[in-house]
Amino acid sequence: MSFIPKSIEKAIEEFSKLPGIGPKSAERLTFYLLGKKEEDVERLGEAVKNLKKGLRFCSICKNFATAEKCEICSNDSRDPSVVCVVEDPMDLIALEKANAYKGLYHVLHGVISPVDGIGPDDLTIAELVARVNAGGVKEIILALNPSLEGEATSAYLIRYLKPKDLKITRIARGIPVGGSLNYADSQTLKRAFEGRMTY
Repeated sequence: MSFIPKSIEKAIEEFSKLPGIGPKSAERLTFYLLGKKEEDVERLGEAVKNLKKGLRFCSICKNFATAEKCEICSNDSRDPSVVCVVEDPMDLIALEKANAYKGLYHVLHGVISPVDGIGPDDLTIAELVARVNAGGVKEIILALNPSLEGEATSAYLIRYLKPKDLKITRIARGIPVGGSLNYADSQTLKRAFEGRMTY
């Protein structure tokens, strides 16, 4: 695209690397920003530039945090004996918005997917097992997306956690197979929690 200035071409190229953004959407975003005031574009650039600054993983649940423990794990009103296992931080946010759960979380940061080269050691499964082994956890709720990889990861976790002295449940099938937690509405998520089943 030699007829387009390099800066515009580069912005389109970078936007198109984002998930769910194709070439046309990348062009629309780029030209939208070109129509904005310079300070608006600079503010967006600063926000992206500083996105990871000061962030770390919570020492307990492995969610993003700014201190050693995230706000959820630091909250004394939460029930530490119940741990909900989610695939990623977006799923945690979706569940929190449903306002139906008052325990703690554990973020795996992915699911087992041999096709993508992701095995159990690439996730925070060892940290979850260590939490259970440390004592105090009475129930594990599996809230992984109902995909092939999510099911495989759930089966793997059940195999490792079943011998432990705890209850293992999963959220009910209020979420369609192949769906994602972060796209489900609050009522669906609430029903999924209320109708979870025991293994």
